[in-house]
Amino acid sequence: MEIEIAHLTKVYRGGVCALSALSLTIPTGMFGLLGPNGAGKTTLMRILAGILRPSSGDLHVGECDGTTWQGQKTIKQFLGYVPQDLGMYPDLKIDEFLNYIGILKGLSDRTMRQQRVEYLLEMVALSQFAKRSIRALSGGMKRRVGIAQALLNDPKLLIVDEPTAGLDPEERIRFRNLLSDLGNERTVLLSTHIVEDIAQTCPRLAVMKSGQIIFQGTTTDLVNIAKTRVWSVTSATRKPEGNVIIVSTINRGGMIDYRIIGTPASEAGATLVEPTLEDGYVWLMNSSQGDREAQPSHSKSV
Repeated sequence: MEIEIAHLTKVYRGGVCALSALSLTIPTGMFGLLGPNGAGKTTLMRILAGILRPSSGDLHVGECDGTTWQGQKTIKQFLGYVPQDLGMYPDLKIDEFLNYIGILKGLSDRTMRQQRVEYLLEMVALSQFAKRSIRALSGGMKRRVGIAQALLNDPKLLIVDEPTAGLDPEERIRFRNLLSDLGNERTVLLSTHIVEDIAQTCPRLAVMKSGQIIFQGTTTDLVNIAKTRVWSVTSATRKPEGNVIIVSTINRGGMIDYRIIGTPASEAGATLVEPTLEDGYVWLMNSSQGDREAQPSHSKSV
Protein backbone atom coordinates (compact mmCIF):
# COMPACT_ATOMS: atom_id res chain seq x y z
CA MET A 1 0.00 0.00 0.00
CA GLU A 2 1.60 3.24 -1.17
CA ILE A 3 1.22 6.56 0.65
CA GLU A 4 1.43 9.83 -1.29
CA ILE A 5 1.91 13.09 0.59
CA ALA A 6 2.07 16.44 -1.21
CA HIS A 7 2.65 19.92 0.28
CA LEU A 8 1.29 18.82 3.67
CA THR A 9 1.26 21.63 6.22
CA LYS A 10 0.25 21.66 9.87
CA VAL A 11 0.11 24.90 11.86
CA TYR A 12 -0.93 24.71 15.50
CA ARG A 13 -2.64 27.45 17.47
CA GLY A 14 -0.28 30.27 18.15
CA GLY A 15 1.27 29.98 14.71
CA VAL A 16 3.62 27.10 15.49
CA CYS A 17 4.37 25.37 12.17
CA ALA A 18 5.06 21.65 12.72
CA LEU A 19 4.97 20.62 9.04
CA SER A 20 5.86 22.93 6.16
CA ALA A 21 4.76 21.92 2.64
CA LEU A 22 6.02 18.38 3.23
CA SER A 23 6.02 15.98 0.26
CA LEU A 24 6.85 12.28 0.54
CA THR A 25 6.15 8.93 -1.13
CA ILE A 26 6.09 5.85 1.13
CA PRO A 27 6.17 2.51 -0.72
CA THR A 28 4.98 -0.91 0.46
CA GLY A 29 7.33 -2.65 2.91
CA MET A 30 9.54 -1.27 5.68
CA PHE A 31 10.11 2.48 5.49
CA GLY A 32 12.01 4.60 7.99
CA LEU A 33 11.33 8.17 9.03
CA LEU A 34 14.42 9.55 10.71
CA GLY A 35 14.96 12.87 12.42
CA PRO A 36 15.70 14.58 15.74
CA ASN A 37 13.11 15.21 18.43
CA GLY A 38 11.01 18.18 17.39
CA ALA A 39 11.42 17.57 13.65
CA GLY A 40 7.67 16.98 13.19
CA LYS A 41 7.70 13.17 12.95
CA THR A 42 4.98 12.58 15.56
CA THR A 43 2.75 15.24 14.01
CA LEU A 44 3.05 13.49 10.64
CA MET A 45 2.31 10.09 12.25
CA ARG A 46 -0.79 11.48 13.98
CA ILE A 47 -2.06 12.95 10.72
CA LEU A 48 -1.52 9.61 8.93
CA ALA A 49 -3.38 7.86 11.76
CA GLY A 50 -6.34 10.24 11.45
CA ILE A 51 -5.85 11.78 14.89
CA LEU A 52 -4.97 15.23 13.51
CA ARG A 53 -6.23 17.10 10.48
CA PRO A 54 -3.63 18.89 8.33
CA SER A 55 -3.93 22.64 7.80
CA SER A 56 -3.43 22.17 4.06
CA GLY A 57 -1.99 19.81 1.46
CA ASP A 58 -2.85 16.39 0.06
CA LEU A 59 -2.61 12.93 1.61
CA HIS A 60 -3.59 9.64 -0.04
CA VAL A 61 -3.24 6.25 1.64
CA GLY A 62 -3.93 3.80 -1.15
CA GLU A 63 -7.13 5.10 -2.71
CA CYS A 64 -8.26 6.98 0.43
CA ASP A 65 -8.07 10.75 0.82
CA GLY A 66 -6.59 11.25 4.28
CA THR A 67 -7.59 14.92 4.45
CA THR A 68 -11.33 14.15 4.60
CA TRP A 69 -13.39 12.75 7.47
CA GLN A 70 -14.65 9.84 5.36
CA GLY A 71 -11.15 9.05 4.14
CA GLN A 72 -9.76 9.04 7.68
CA LYS A 73 -12.57 6.74 8.81
CA THR A 74 -11.77 4.27 6.03
CA ILE A 75 -8.01 4.40 6.71
CA LYS A 76 -8.57 3.54 10.37
CA GLN A 77 -10.20 0.27 9.32
CA PHE A 78 -6.93 -1.05 7.86
CA LEU A 79 -4.53 0.85 10.13
CA GLY A 80 -2.46 -0.33 13.08
CA TYR A 81 -0.88 2.41 15.21
CA VAL A 82 1.69 2.16 17.99
CA PRO A 83 2.10 5.67 19.43
CA GLN A 84 5.10 6.85 21.41
CA ASP A 85 2.90 7.04 24.52
CA LEU A 86 0.97 3.76 24.58
CA GLY A 87 -1.66 4.87 27.13
CA MET A 88 -2.57 1.37 28.40
CA TYR A 89 -4.87 0.48 31.31
CA PRO A 90 -2.41 -0.61 34.03
CA ASP A 91 -4.85 -2.71 36.07
CA LEU A 92 -5.90 -4.93 33.16
CA LYS A 93 -4.15 -8.19 32.40
CA ILE A 94 -2.53 -8.46 28.96
CA ASP A 95 -5.21 -10.73 27.50
CA GLU A 96 -7.98 -8.59 29.02
CA PHE A 97 -6.49 -5.46 27.47
CA LEU A 98 -6.16 -7.05 24.03
CA ASN A 99 -9.72 -8.39 24.17
CA TYR A 100 -10.96 -4.92 25.09
CA ILE A 101 -9.09 -3.28 22.21
CA GLY A 102 -10.35 -6.04 19.90
CA ILE A 103 -13.94 -5.15 20.79
CA LEU A 104 -13.24 -1.47 20.07
CA LYS A 105 -11.85 -2.49 16.67
CA GLY A 106 -15.01 -4.35 15.77
CA LEU A 107 -13.97 -7.95 16.51
CA SER A 108 -17.39 -8.85 17.89
CA ASP A 109 -17.17 -12.65 17.61
CA ARG A 110 -15.79 -13.75 20.98
CA THR A 111 -14.26 -17.02 19.77
CA MET A 112 -12.53 -15.44 16.77
CA ARG A 113 -11.35 -12.52 18.88
CA GLN A 114 -9.84 -14.84 21.48
CA GLN A 115 -8.11 -16.86 18.77
CA ARG A 116 -6.64 -13.67 17.34
CA VAL A 117 -5.42 -12.55 20.78
CA GLU A 118 -3.75 -15.92 21.40
CA TYR A 119 -2.11 -15.86 17.97
CA LEU A 120 -0.69 -12.37 18.53
CA LEU A 121 0.52 -13.16 22.04
CA GLU A 122 2.46 -16.05 20.53
CA MET A 123 3.83 -13.79 17.78
CA VAL A 124 5.19 -11.21 20.24
CA ALA A 125 6.43 -13.91 22.68
CA LEU A 126 4.05 -12.98 25.51
CA SER A 127 1.85 -16.10 25.74
CA GLN A 128 3.27 -17.11 29.11
CA PHE A 129 2.56 -13.62 30.49
CA ALA A 130 -1.05 -13.36 29.28
CA LYS A 131 -2.42 -13.15 32.84
CA ARG A 132 0.13 -10.58 34.03
CA SER A 133 -1.17 -7.06 34.68
CA ILE A 134 0.02 -4.23 32.44
CA ARG A 135 1.55 -2.32 35.36
CA ALA A 136 3.91 -5.23 36.09
CA LEU A 137 5.45 -5.29 32.59
CA SER A 138 8.87 -4.02 31.56
CA GLY A 139 9.17 -1.28 28.94
CA GLY A 140 10.01 -3.81 26.24
CA MET A 141 7.05 -6.03 27.11
CA LYS A 142 4.71 -3.03 26.99
CA ARG A 143 6.03 -2.24 23.53
CA ARG A 144 5.27 -5.80 22.43
CA VAL A 145 1.73 -5.47 23.82
CA GLY A 146 1.48 -2.26 21.80
CA ILE A 147 2.42 -4.13 18.62
CA ALA A 148 -0.10 -6.88 19.43
CA GLN A 149 -2.97 -4.40 19.86
CA ALA A 150 -2.03 -2.66 16.63
CA LEU A 151 -2.20 -5.97 14.73
CA LEU A 152 -5.58 -7.10 16.04
CA ASN A 153 -7.35 -5.99 12.86
CA ASP A 154 -4.59 -7.45 10.61
CA PRO A 155 -3.74 -3.97 9.21
CA LYS A 156 -2.37 -3.25 5.77
CA LEU A 157 -0.59 -0.20 7.21
CA LEU A 158 1.33 -0.26 10.49
CA ILE A 159 2.66 2.99 11.98
CA VAL A 160 5.18 2.73 14.81
CA ASP A 161 6.39 5.89 16.57
CA GLU A 162 9.72 5.73 18.49
CA PRO A 163 9.31 2.03 19.36
CA THR A 164 12.73 1.35 20.93
CA ALA A 165 13.27 4.54 22.95
CA GLY A 166 14.31 3.54 26.45
CA LEU A 167 14.65 -0.18 25.71
CA ASP A 168 17.70 -2.25 26.61
CA PRO A 169 19.83 -3.66 23.73
CA GLU A 170 18.25 -7.13 23.84
CA GLU A 171 14.70 -5.75 23.66
CA ARG A 172 15.69 -3.36 20.86
CA ILE A 173 17.02 -6.27 18.79
CA ARG A 174 13.88 -8.34 19.48
CA PHE A 175 11.67 -5.43 18.48
CA ARG A 176 13.59 -4.66 15.29
CA ASN A 177 13.40 -8.30 14.20
CA LEU A 178 9.65 -8.36 14.83
CA LEU A 179 9.10 -5.20 12.75
CA SER A 180 11.21 -6.59 9.90
CA ASP A 181 9.08 -9.74 9.80
CA LEU A 182 5.89 -7.66 9.74
CA GLY A 183 7.22 -5.58 6.84
CA ASN A 184 7.14 -8.61 4.54
CA GLU A 185 3.33 -8.51 4.42
CA ARG A 186 2.34 -4.84 4.79
CA THR A 187 3.53 -1.25 4.78
CA VAL A 188 5.37 -0.53 8.03
CA LEU A 189 6.33 3.06 8.78
CA LEU A 190 8.97 3.29 11.51
CA SER A 191 9.49 6.76 12.97
CA THR A 192 12.57 7.22 15.16
CA HIS A 193 15.55 9.38 16.07
CA ILE A 194 17.76 6.29 16.50
CA VAL A 195 19.87 5.75 13.37
CA GLU A 196 20.71 2.13 14.21
CA ASP A 197 17.02 1.14 14.21
CA ILE A 198 16.70 2.36 10.62
CA ALA A 199 20.00 0.80 9.55
CA GLN A 200 18.91 -2.63 10.80
CA THR A 201 15.35 -2.67 9.41
CA CYS A 202 14.61 -0.24 6.58
CA PRO A 203 15.96 -0.38 3.00
CA ARG A 204 14.33 2.99 2.27
CA LEU A 205 13.94 6.08 4.42
CA ALA A 206 13.29 9.78 4.62
CA VAL A 207 14.97 12.32 6.89
CA MET A 208 13.00 15.14 8.51
CA LYS A 209 14.30 18.44 9.81
CA SER A 210 12.23 21.41 11.00
CA GLY A 211 8.99 20.05 9.55
CA GLN A 212 10.39 19.30 6.09
CA ILE A 213 11.81 16.31 4.21
CA ILE A 214 15.48 16.97 3.48
CA PHE A 215 16.30 13.50 2.12
CA GLN A 216 14.41 10.57 0.60
CA GLY A 217 16.03 7.43 -0.82
CA THR A 218 17.77 4.22 0.14
CA THR A 219 20.00 3.69 3.14
CA THR A 220 22.88 3.22 0.68
CA ASP A 221 22.14 6.65 -0.81
CA LEU A 222 22.36 8.24 2.63
CA VAL A 223 25.61 6.43 3.43
CA ASN A 224 27.12 7.67 0.16
CA ILE A 225 26.42 11.30 1.07
CA ALA A 226 29.39 11.06 3.44
CA LYS A 227 31.66 9.25 0.97
CA THR A 228 35.22 10.68 1.03
CA ARG A 229 34.28 12.86 4.01
CA VAL A 230 34.88 10.49 6.94
CA TRP A 231 38.34 10.28 8.54
CA SER A 232 40.06 8.54 11.39
CA VAL A 233 42.64 10.53 13.33
CA THR A 234 44.77 9.36 16.26
CA SER A 235 46.35 12.02 18.46
CA ALA A 236 47.97 12.29 21.89
CA THR A 237 47.73 16.06 22.08
CA ARG A 238 44.68 17.89 20.76
CA LYS A 239 41.44 17.53 18.85
CA PRO A 240 41.56 17.54 15.05
CA GLU A 241 41.37 21.01 13.56
CA GLY A 242 39.65 22.15 10.41
CA ASN A 243 36.10 22.28 9.14
CA VAL A 244 35.07 19.03 10.80
CA ILE A 245 32.41 17.33 12.90
CA ILE A 246 33.75 15.03 15.61
CA VAL A 247 31.48 11.96 15.55
CA SER A 248 33.22 9.88 18.21
CA THR A 249 36.28 9.75 20.47
CA ILE A 250 37.88 6.63 21.96
CA ASN A 251 40.52 7.05 24.67
CA ARG A 252 43.11 4.30 24.39
CA GLY A 253 45.28 5.42 27.30
CA GLY A 254 47.49 8.25 26.17
CA MET A 255 46.22 8.19 22.59
CA ILE A 256 42.76 9.20 21.41
CA ASP A 257 41.08 7.91 18.25
CA TYR A 258 38.81 10.49 16.61
CA ARG A 259 36.22 9.74 13.93
CA ILE A 260 35.54 12.97 12.07
CA ILE A 261 33.43 14.15 9.13
CA GLY A 262 34.51 17.02 6.90
CA THR A 263 37.91 18.34 5.85
CA PRO A 264 40.76 18.13 8.37
CA ALA A 265 43.13 21.09 8.57
CA SER A 266 45.89 18.72 7.52
CA GLU A 267 45.38 15.31 6.00
CA ALA A 268 48.71 14.18 7.43
CA GLY A 269 47.91 11.52 9.98
CA ALA A 270 44.27 11.34 8.88
CA THR A 271 43.04 8.12 7.29
CA LEU A 272 40.02 8.11 5.00
CA VAL A 273 37.48 5.48 6.15
CA GLU A 274 34.22 4.07 4.81
CA PRO A 275 31.12 5.94 6.01
CA THR A 276 28.20 4.47 7.94
CA LEU A 277 24.53 5.42 7.88
CA GLU A 278 25.14 7.49 11.01
CA ASP A 279 27.91 9.38 9.23
CA GLY A 280 25.62 10.18 6.32
CA TYR A 281 22.88 11.31 8.69
CA VAL A 282 25.23 13.52 10.73
CA TRP A 283 26.64 15.14 7.57
CA LEU A 284 23.16 15.75 6.19
CA MET A 285 21.81 17.25 9.43
CA ASN A 286 24.80 19.57 9.80
CA SER A 287 24.79 20.79 6.21
CA SER A 288 23.27 24.16 5.56
CA GLN A 289 19.56 23.88 4.72
CA GLY A 290 20.06 20.14 4.15
CA ASP A 291 22.27 20.89 1.15
CA ARG A 292 24.47 17.82 0.65
CA GLU A 293 27.34 19.90 -0.70
CA ALA A 294 27.32 22.50 2.06
CA GLN A 295 30.11 22.48 4.66
CA PRO A 296 29.45 21.64 8.33
CA SER A 297 30.10 24.12 11.11
CA HIS A 298 33.64 24.39 12.45
CA SER A 299 34.83 21.61 14.81
CA LYS A 300 31.37 20.62 15.97
CA SER A 301 31.23 17.57 18.26
CA VAL A 302 28.28 15.18 18.07
